[in-house]
Amino acid sequence: MQQPIGQIQVALVDDHKLFRRGLVELINGFTDYKVVLEATNGKEFIQKLSLEPLPDLVLLDVNMPEMDGYETATWLRKHHPSIKILVLSMYDSETAIIKMLRIGVSGYILKDAETHELKHALDDLIQKGFYYSDLVSGTLAKSIAKPMVETHVQHIHGLNDREIEFLKMVCTELTYKEIADQMCLSVRTIDGYREHLFEKLNVRSRVGLVLFAIRSKIISVS
Repeated sequence: MQQPIGQIQVALVDDHKLFRRGLVELINGFTDYKVVLEATNGKEFIQKLSLEPLPDLVLLDVNMPEMDGYETATWLRKHHPSIKILVLSMYDSETAIIKMLRIGVSGYILKDAETHELKHALDDLIQKGFYYSDLVSGTLAKSIAKPMVETHVQHIHGLNDREIEFLKMVCTELTYKEIADQMCLSVRTIDGYREHLFEKLNVRSRVGLVLFAIRSKIISVS
């Protein structure tokens, strides 16, 4: 059946059937949105995607059997980079968020979010191209969607080589203690680096540091 002109087509990839069914009814109740594809994991999603028109955006769970959210997001970014990905997860851990941001997803929202927040997330993905909730400040979130003009952002912000090295490690799954070991520094010194960069870059969390590193091309997304 042909979709109405202007209707935004959504795919849901989540292995919890009752949750998925409820989400279908919720999204179909939003003006201009329609769920056109459902799958229980990444493998099934890819199989179905080859038979259907491409959706505008995908709501993607993290933990799924056979092919999880990380693998699915990586595949989508490689084969269909125009599809926007909104990660829908039970987890708000920095590790999970950072890993998804490194892959290049468009947003991250928790499954216990309010209905209005989900609608806001969908609208932002379509209108702005990203949605990051309260994970980072609005200013920083907006900045990563803008084209990169400064070639040497690290110099403009006065970052030294050790701070850049620290930033790169922050973007991995290493703990702060493991970063200290890698850099042959004390945990206290690493804590000082972190707090100093929070203040210097005007961010509030490790996720904020990662977004700055992506924006500044200190690291690149997959």
